[in-house]
Amino acid sequence: MLELQRYFPALLQGAGITLILAVLSVVLAVCLGMAGAVAKLYGSRAVVSMASAYTTLVRGVPEFVMMLLVFYGGQLILNQLASWVGLHAPDVNAFVAAVLTIGFIFGAYYTETFRGAILSVPRGQMEAARAYGFSGWLAFRRILFPQMMRLALPAAVNNWLVLLKATAIASLIGLHDVMFIADQAGRTTQAPMTFYLAACAVYLVVTSGSTACLARARTYLHRGVREGSLHR
Repeated sequence: MLELQRYFPALLQGAGITLILAVLSVVLAVCLGMAGAVAKLYGSRAVVSMASAYTTLVRGVPEFVMMLLVFYGGQLILNQLASWVGLHAPDVNAFVAAVLTIGFIFGAYYTETFRGAILSVPRGQMEAARAYGFSGWLAFRRILFPQMMRLALPAAVNNWLVLLKATAIASLIGLHDVMFIADQAGRTTQAPMTFYLAACAVYLVVTSGSTACLARARTYLHRGVREGSLHR
């Protein structure tokens, strides 16, 4: 217990890095997911093929391997580019590599989440909006997007919780997140279980808080919607 008290500030700092990593990664993932869903539904054949290749790649490559490819492969690419122009290559930042990797991976899952939600909105509503003179952007913003987000929320919440736990792989490339701090503290004090349990508690607190906040978001998005209409 004394060891845990001594490393508690470091664990809190690591938890903050984990949370920031997760938030930035989910922002990137949502942007990629929205772009991927639109590309799959409304893009040309070439664009659809690119979006499909993206989701297939992510589903087929383990997250850990993808992280190593981005971190070490990115460094090799920078070294090669720098050698061509006669400059010194900067080191790949572990935090940036982690955000790019996790955001890229979960962007594929959000692509399918948003694609399914868009397909679930009756097409007649968009046709009616156009008949009333709505522009494409206005129809999307006022008609399609609110309903899509309401339908996508359950799967999007699940993606967020999985993403949050997946941030632990960033410790493998040296990012000082809560898992890295817990591992190093456990090795130093020879009490690994104490610090692994502390890391578990941090993830449990963050996921529980996220679930509570997202439940409020669900209530907000479902305002004015009859409960029975959700199951038709």
